[in-house]
Amino acid sequence: MLSQKGRYALHALLVLAEHGREQPMMIADIAERARVPRKFLEQILLDLKRRGIVRSLRGRQGGYMLGREPKDISFADVIRQTDGPLALSPCVSATAYHRCADCVDEATCAIRKVLLAARDATAAVLETSNLASAAPPRRKKRAA
Repeated sequence: MLSQKGRYALHALLVLAEHGREQPMMIADIAERARVPRKFLEQILLDLKRRGIVRSLRGRQGGYMLGREPKDISFADVIRQTDGPLALSPCVSATAYHRCADCVDEATCAIRKVLLAARDATAAVLETSNLASAAPPRRKKRAA
């Protein structure tokens, strides 16, 4: 199940994708538009910054912006950073594999086969869904 942290991260990143990569956005504005508690968002954005998903600029005109193009940030990237592996069991994880302690034979385990199919289907959707495809189209700013 997607955690609240993962949900907040996706909401905030979609706001940043809609805002564009040219100008940073203040955390208070991101929190308001994404409807995310500011204190929780600060920690989420710090974690995402360490992973290169967002970047920040200090100073009066500072704030956060996406660290990569929206098309290059998949939902799977974000969920793995906030919630860990996509797999329901470690024996089918692509990023955190380890054999189950009670497993007799992975090759014939019926549970593993089903969980592997579930992981593959989930990963296929989340890997192909990115911020660019999910974010609303950017609104053009009017000339003053």
